[in-house]
Amino acid sequence: MSSASFLIALREGFEAALIVAIVLAFVRRGPRPDMAKHVWTGTFAALAVATVAGVVLHLTIDGLEGQARTRTFAAICFAAAGLLTWMIFWMRTHARGLKGELEGKANAAIAESSALGLAMVAFLAVLREGLETALFLISATASDDAGAVILGTLVGLAVAVALGVAIYRGSHLIDLRRFFQVTGVLIIVFAAGLVSKGIAFLQGQTVDVVYNVKGVRFLTGESEVGKFLIGVFGWDPAPSALQFVGYVGYLIPALVFFFWEGRTHRPAPVPEAALDPEAPAPQREGAEVAAG
Repeated sequence: MSSASFLIALREGFEAALIVAIVLAFVRRGPRPDMAKHVWTGTFAALAVATVAGVVLHLTIDGLEGQARTRTFAAICFAAAGLLTWMIFWMRTHARGLKGELEGKANAAIAESSALGLAMVAFLAVLREGLETALFLISATASDDAGAVILGTLVGLAVAVALGVAIYRGSHLIDLRRFFQVTGVLIIVFAAGLVSKGIAFLQGQTVDVVYNVKGVRFLTGESEVGKFLIGVFGWDPAPSALQFVGYVGYLIPALVFFFWEGRTHRPAPVPEAALDPEAPAPQREGAEVAAG
């Protein structure tokens, strides 16, 4: 099983599950609980579109050869690293207003008895997570076995759905703040590995090797430990100087900013109440949504 695909599917899948849980809980508490089925319609439609887009992109890249293939994979790695970074810090900044924003859009659709409008609330939010996941998984397949990537994705999504159901049913055993903090750090490390991997694709043959531990089997892709290190931490047993600089040059500033921003924002950036589907939305957030 691919650790990288598991982590990506878990994080993205859980965000999507939270979005669906928030919208569903709001609709079922409101005057038109019968419209909840349209939330599911939008959710499944988004999953279908994201799956098709991922398959088409994969098949397109799979048909490339030579430099076109390596350069495309390099571009995907850099794009995925940038998108992962944006995703982490976007969630940190907008988590507090996410619930109010979703409920505001759902409320507007319900007020107009618009089945399409309500379905689109779930569709657009879930589609974004799905397309991001497809891009990230393609970047992971550059080094992992396709079967391992698929298995990791399915297991990650299953765990994400289970966590989403638990949150929807009012479970407070899951520390959302800690979950997003831990997965945020792991994804930053993974993104640093994508930067290094993208550089390796552009360089082709490795030159100016910083260190070489390929003789140590458990640190290479021939062992399960090595596969885990490569998949999650972007480990390379023989990186070039440019790869090493790219990895460290991304990793250290991203981690410093991640934790520094967390310390300078009070309350915590992802409070439980902000993403609890059953918690009432603060009046201030509702006013901001109405004004927007």
